[in-house]
Amino acid sequence: MNPIVRNIPSVSSIISDKRIEELSQEISTENVIYLVRKHLNSLRNKENLSLNEAQSESIVQEVLNLAKSEWPDWPIPVINGTGVILHTNLGRSPLSKSAIAASIKAAQGYSDLELDLETGKRGSRQKSIINILNQLTGSDDALVVNNTASALLLSLTSLAKGGEVIISRSQAIEIGGGFRIPDVLVQSGAKLIEVGTTNRTYVQDYVNAITENTKAILVMHASNYKVMGFTHEPKINELSEIAQNHQIPLIHDVGSGCIKDSTKFGLSPEPRPQDSINSGADICMFSGDKLLGGPQAGIIVGKKSYISKISKHPLSRAIRIDKINLAALYATLIHYIKDEVEENIPIWQMISTTQTSLLERAQTICDQINPEVSITKTSATIGGGSLPGETLDSYALKIESNTINDLSYKLRTTKNPIMSRIEDSCLLIDLMTIPPEFDEILIKELNRILI
Repeated sequence: MNPIVRNIPSVSSIISDKRIEELSQEISTENVIYLVRKHLNSLRNKENLSLNEAQSESIVQEVLNLAKSEWPDWPIPVINGTGVILHTNLGRSPLSKSAIAASIKAAQGYSDLELDLETGKRGSRQKSIINILNQLTGSDDALVVNNTASALLLSLTSLAKGGEVIISRSQAIEIGGGFRIPDVLVQSGAKLIEVGTTNRTYVQDYVNAITENTKAILVMHASNYKVMGFTHEPKINELSEIAQNHQIPLIHDVGSGCIKDSTKFGLSPEPRPQDSINSGADICMFSGDKLLGGPQAGIIVGKKSYISKISKHPLSRAIRIDKINLAALYATLIHYIKDEVEENIPIWQMISTTQTSLLERAQTICDQINPEVSITKTSATIGGGSLPGETLDSYALKIESNTINDLSYKLRTTKNPIMSRIEDSCLLIDLMTIPPEFDEILIKELNRILI
């Protein structure tokens, strides 16, 4: 045994230190003692233990550091200078002020979440959201669950378990986190029937695949990739006719939940829920936290007969949306009703921002920071499995440095973390994804780091 081990102080000696006593006022004494014992045991088992490591001062400092690393404040707000508007790793869509206020209101106290105030009897948490979704999409009914993967699994399990589901070969896709459509089909108890080829699928391919075991036709939007060149896919109204003729549901996953017309901003057309319903889809599903601009949610709209069956399935209770996200989603949808999306929903504020305003902000910032920073024209992306390959002209702060990775690290780990990107050996901070109210913080942090 290393003789230095004998120098390691006792647990009681360490917890009597004033700094550890102060830590015990923030964190329970029981958990502080746990940290102390954990560290002392690690020292006793260390082969090359040094005398300094066994000293009380070193041990106290290490316990304080352990407390910060084991129970940090989380999540930590960051300034998104990556130029990726729907950055999955950064939480996708930031919420509007109204949605944030609604979330706080739902969390702070009791509410009429599942109560009919008129009758005093139990109500449905889905009632208000159903009305507004029907109004926005033209659907007969709606259901909201915790995410779109859940929505897809629930719909297939409810409507196609034990049967076959037809899908174009080009749509048997994998989305984020290794989530594969064929695997979902397996979990739902349905059998996947692929038709067509990777690049071209025709109406007749679907017709030829229909059997007495066919329970549904599934259409998945290519939300995170593009098939270009010699391609063909049937339109929703063509597939709807087939589905109606065979009395099976047409399920359409449109992905991002883009209710706005994306072409208005120089982007390619993105499938919209209202267009899907209007074209004859029986079930349409989409995300709440992508181009809709709200919280994480899986939204299902469509015909009442199918939605009713989906809602009554036991799985719907297991994956229902919570009250906080439901409140935020409702507030987000109200922005669409009031036609105030570009003014109030952060991602649409970013998408609709002008080049002139971005350049003016960049110049103002550069006038107040280290002269090493310049302005460059660049391209921002939508991200988040929405409008793949699409870009928006933007302006970024550009920093050239021989230690670019070190600078990126310093920006990420500063008091107000700044996420950037490295391009052509330069560090870029894209202003499109940084709301103007963060400019002062950006200036302060850059001046501190670039001294």
